[in-house]
Amino acid sequence: MIKEQQLSVDPRAKGLIFDIDGTISDTMPIHLVAYQETAAEYGFEVTSDLFYSMSGIPALQTSMLLKAKFEKDFDPQEFADRKEFYFLKSIHLAEPIIPVIKIIRENAGKLPMACGTGGTRFYANKTLELAGVREYFEHIVTADDVENHKPHPDTFLKAAELLGVPPESCQVFEDSPLGLQAALSAGMIATDITPFCQG
Repeated sequence: MIKEQQLSVDPRAKGLIFDIDGTISDTMPIHLVAYQETAAEYGFEVTSDLFYSMSGIPALQTSMLLKAKFEKDFDPQEFADRKEFYFLKSIHLAEPIIPVIKIIRENAGKLPMACGTGGTRFYANKTLELAGVREYFEHIVTADDVENHKPHPDTFLKAAELLGVPPESCQVFEDSPLGLQAALSAGMIATDITPFCQG
């Protein structure tokens, strides 16, 4: 049964890559509220289902998608900045995701590790610091570092390159369907962390 299983490192893995939001830290509910507060100011509603369907997409690209979907006339960068303002106000409320934190700490110094996120470098560093694991990652690939974001494989392929580990020997820990799709597209070992973090 799932609850008796432990989140673990695949024996084939020679390098570990972690998503950050929703994987290392439970920030997704905070992002959702930030989008909802911002959207309310712009006269539309972001539902939970809509938000999670775009999980893993950077804020600017998400803002562009929302602008098109709701046929609103706003500057996507201004919308994204406003959303990040709301997120920053509550980021301290995010709880670390314990099964993933355990994997990181147990494998520090044993396997090379990197992060691959759709967030900006500022928020990636801030989130990792609050989760108490920033020191374990020499390499962090962010939305600022690649042109094509999740579900494209570029974020994780860049992380593997920085680690010096072939993609097929990298295990990716992810919580979102788009992120898992990106890992599979990269030819990596994709691990959905969500079954290990419920209940």
